[in-house]
Formats: sequence, C-alpha cells, structure tokens
Amino acid sequence: MLYSSSFLHRLSAACLAAVIVFAPALLHGAQIQTHPPGQQDRPVDVWEEQQRKAMAKKANEERQQEIQKDTEKLLELATELKHEVDKSSENTLSLDVIKKAEQIEKLAKEVKDKMKGP
Repeated sequence: MLYSSSFLHRLSAACLAAVIVFAPALLHGAQIQTHPPGQQDRPVDVWEEQQRKAMAKKANEERQQEIQKDTEKLLELATELKHEVDKSSENTLSLDVIKKAEQIEKLAKEVKDKMKGP
C-alpha cells in the first residue's frame, strides 16, 4: 500500500505535534519523586521546618553568648587566683584560694559542656 507524500507530511506533522504536546506530561511522570506518594510538602510543614531552624539558630546564638560571658568570668577568676597565689607564701594557702580554684574548675566544666552543644 502506497501513501501519497502529502499524507505522509500530514502524518509526520501530527506525530510531531503529539510529541510536542505530550512530551512535558511524559517527562513529568518520569521525574524522581523526593517524597513518598501522597506526602507532598504542605505549607504547614515548610513553615514548621523554618520555625525549627530559626529556633535552633537562636539557641546557638544564645549558647555562644553564654560561652563568651563564662570565658570572660573564667579569665577574671584565673587572674584573681594568680594574684592570691602570688601573695601567699610556700607555707600558707588560704581557703579563698582553694574555693576560687574550685569555682574555676566548675565554670570550666560548664563551658566545656556548652561547647559540646545540646
């Protein structure tokens, strides 16, 4: 069976038009799904995730400020301890020196724990 050239041109034009029309739909179906079927991102989920990130960022900033404040206090206590030790003799150490050393130890542990994070 022989087809006329005009029929073949119309057929190829129709096939090309069908490909152009249906290609996006076919390609869309072939995309990789990032969510399980039926669980698309909902606006509430996106908002909740943004809020979680904002809260985590704020908590980290507050933790960093606490660490800075505590390290300044550590430096102050260590300087005071050094001055008190310099004043004492080899035979005398006051209870204040021991208490200050314990304060430094406790504060240093707190700073270390904060640096590890939540």
